Amino acid sequence: MKAVLFDLDGTLLDTAPDFIVVLNQLRHQEQLPPLPDETIRGTVSNGSRALVTLGFGKEESDPEFGSLLQRLLDLYLAHLAELTVPFPGIEALLDTLEENSIPWGIVTNKPEAFTVPLMQAFEHLPPAAAVICPDHVSKSKPDPEPIFLACSQIGCDPSDAVYIGDHKRDIIAGQRAGMPTIACSYGYIDASDNPASWGADHLVSSVDEIWPLLQQHYI
Repeated sequence: MKAVLFDLDGTLLDTAPDFIVVLNQLRHQEQLPPLPDETIRGTVSNGSRALVTLGFGKEESDPEFGSLLQRLLDLYLAHLAELTVPFPGIEALLDTLEENSIPWGIVTNKPEAFTVPLMQAFEHLPPAAAVICPDHVSKSKPDPEPIFLACSQIGCDPSDAVYIGDHKRDIIAGQRAGMPTIACSYGYIDASDNPASWGADHLVSSVDEIWPLLQQHYI
């Protein structure tokens, strides 16, 4: 194993608390009561558009959708990283990877305008060898293009890397790139979804399981 790649929201960082605040803030502006934290949390990995649909019952074809989406994104940027933290065990895992000279990277569907300032708030973490956002590719996950780009920047073959994520699209992207995949059930899993059905090579319920698994199978 020459590299470990992570999804961002729901895998590396627990960004849901900030999304919970801003979505309910926007609902309050629209004279709507707050949604339960767990309801919002399960939708975060589906992106901001899904949060608008969740929060206001509007599809992208609705004339109000674009305005609500932009207001949500503006609020999120204003509250970026206020409550976000690495998932328990992530800091130790990244330190261990660094100690073992294994580069790590991020492959996310989160736009660069949000990803870069978010990661700047966590500059105490070991530096990522690659951070790939939708802005850097023509096709986002589940297409493997962003994973290929990350591996190219790191200088490894995709088959020599592992991709870790909390959404089925992450696992599909890793599989299409020809690399082993690890599904994280600790992430933002919709109540109707089952990570065990995604077909990942491994399934973990906590970050602490990842390093022993990598040692056993890939080092």
